[in-house]
Amino acid sequence: MHLAIASCYAGLVGDPELRVQIFSRIHVECEASIDGLKAITGQPELLLKTNPTLQRSILHRFSCLDPMNHLPVELLRRYRAGDRDPLTGRGILLSINGIAAGLRNSG
Repeated sequence: MHLAIASCYAGLVGDPELRVQIFSRIHVECEASIDGLKAITGQPELLLKTNPTLQRSILHRFSCLDPMNHLPVELLRRYRAGDRDPLTGRGILLSINGIAAGLRNSG
C-alpha cells in the first residue's frame, strides 16, 4: 500500500480531526502488516527478490498506476462539491476500475 496515495484519499474527509484519527490508524496497521510480512518471510525488505519477473512487472505497473490514482481523488472531490455531470460519475467508476485492472495480482 502506498500511504502517499492513501493520504490523498484521506484528504477527501471533510472533518480534519476524523481524517487524522482514521488515517493514523491506517498508517499504524500498514506498518504492522509490513513488519509481520518481513517477520514471516525473514526478508529485511519486501522486494520479491526470489521472483524477479514478478518484481519487474509490479514495478512497471506501479509507475503507471501511481499517477492514475490521482484521477478518482479529483473526480470524487468534484462530485462531492456538487458536480453531478454523468461523465464525472462515469469517470470515477472507470478510473477505479482501471486501477483495479492494473493492480491485477499485486493489489
